[in-house]
Amino acid sequence: MATDQTTAIRRSTRIFTLIKESLRGGNHDFTRGSIRRAVLLLAIPMMLEMAMESVFALVDLYFVGHLPHSSYAIQTVGLTESCLTIIYSLAVGMSMAATAIVARRIGEKDPVEAAKAGMQTVTLAIMVNFVIGVAGFYFASNILTIMGASAETARLGTNYTRIMMAESLIIVMLFLVNGIFRGAGNAAIAMRSLWIANISNIILCPIFINVLGFGLTGAAIATTIGRGTGVIYQLYHLFNGKNLIKVRLAYLKPHWEQIKAILKIAIPGILQFVIGSCSWIFLAELVATTGGDHGSAGYQTSIRLMLFFMLPAWGMSNAAATLVGQNLGAKELGRAEDSVFKTVKYNVFYMACVTVITFLLATYLTAFFTNDEQVRQVATRSLQILSVGYIFYGIGMVMMSAFNGAGDTWTTTWVNLFGFWLLQVPLAYLLDKYFNMGITGVFLAIPIAETCMAIASFFLFRGGRWKKVKV
Repeated sequence: MATDQTTAIRRSTRIFTLIKESLRGGNHDFTRGSIRRAVLLLAIPMMLEMAMESVFALVDLYFVGHLPHSSYAIQTVGLTESCLTIIYSLAVGMSMAATAIVARRIGEKDPVEAAKAGMQTVTLAIMVNFVIGVAGFYFASNILTIMGASAETARLGTNYTRIMMAESLIIVMLFLVNGIFRGAGNAAIAMRSLWIANISNIILCPIFINVLGFGLTGAAIATTIGRGTGVIYQLYHLFNGKNLIKVRLAYLKPHWEQIKAILKIAIPGILQFVIGSCSWIFLAELVATTGGDHGSAGYQTSIRLMLFFMLPAWGMSNAAATLVGQNLGAKELGRAEDSVFKTVKYNVFYMACVTVITFLLATYLTAFFTNDEQVRQVATRSLQILSVGYIFYGIGMVMMSAFNGAGDTWTTTWVNLFGFWLLQVPLAYLLDKYFNMGITGVFLAIPIAETCMAIASFFLFRGGRWKKVKV
C-alpha cells in the first residue's frame, strides 16, 4: 500500500511539473527525448490558447444575448462571425505557413532563417489586410443583407460589423505571430497573448455594452481593444531578443523570393480554410432563410458553443504540426509520424469527454446564452446533433494539422473541397429542401461530412506523401 501511494505521489508530481513547465514555456528540442512529453509540452498551452480564442465569441454572445431584441443582436454576431471566418481563413492559412517554415528551420537548427521567414509572413499580412479592412468597413450593411439578415438586423448591426471587419489586420496578426511562436516550439507565449486579449475583452465588454451604453457596438469595440492588447504583447516578445526567434525591423523588408516560398504553402492553406468558411457561410444563410431570425440565432448559438469545445482540440492538433515540421527538418521521419498518432490518441479522449458533456447538458448550456425560448430550442437540437461527430472531428483535425505542419497544404485543401462542397453543402440543401427536414437537415449534414473527411485524411496520412514535401 505504501509503495502504491509513493508511486501515485511521484506520478502526480511529474504531471504537475510537466504542466508547470509547459505553461512557463522556453526553448525545447522537440526532435529528441520522449514523444509523450513533447506532445504535452506543446499541447497544454496550445489548448489553452485556442480555448481563449473561442471565449471571444462567447463573451460577446453572452452580453448581447441579454440585450433588448436579443435575437437581432445574436444573429448579427453570428452572421458577422461567419463572414469573419474568411479573415480567419486568411489568418490561419498564413499562420500555418509560418508554423511550417519556422518549424522546419528550427529543426534544421537555423533560428536566424526562421526569424526572417516569420517576419516575411507579417509583411505579407500587412499588405493584404489593409485592403480587406477598408472594404469590410465600407460594405458592412451589404454584408449582413447578403448573409440573409432581416432589414431590422442589418440596421441594428451595421456598426458592429463595420468595426469587426475593420480589425482584420489585428485578427490576422494575433493568429500569425502565434503561428511563428508555435513553429519555434514556444507555445506558452502564444497562449499568454490570448489570455491577455481575453481578460481585456471580458473586462471591457460590460463597460462598453452596459455602463457606457454602446450596446451591440460596444461588444465590437471591446473585442478590438482586447485583441489589440494581445498583439502588442506578441510584438514585445518578438523584438525583445530573449527568445529563440530574434527578429529585427530589417526583416520586414519584402524579400520576394522568400515571399514566393511562403505563398506556395500559404495559398493552398488559405484556400482550404476559405473553402470551409464559404461552406459554413452557405449553411448559415440556408438556416437564416429557412428558420428565420430565431432559427438563425439558435444555430449561431450552437456553433459558438461547438467552437468553444472544439478549439482546444484544434489547439492540441497544432502540437502535431510543430512536431512534424521540426522532426522533418531534423530528418526524424519515424518520430514525426509517431508524434501524430500520439496526438490523435489524446485528442480522441478529449473529444469523447466533450461529446458526453454537450449532448447531455445541451439544454443548460444554451440557456446560459439566451433568454429566448425559441432560440434555446433550436440551439439545443443543433448542439446535440453536432456533438455526434466530435470524435471524428478530433481525428481529422490532427491529420490535417500534420499535413499542414509538413508543408503539404494541398492535401488538406483537396479533402476540404470534396468534403465541404461535394458532400456537406449539397447534402444540407437536399435534406432541407427536398426531404423537407428543414434546418434539422442542415445540422445533420455537418457531422456526416466531417466524419467522411476524417476517414479520408487518415488513409491519406498513412500513404506518407507528406514526408517528401520540401519547405
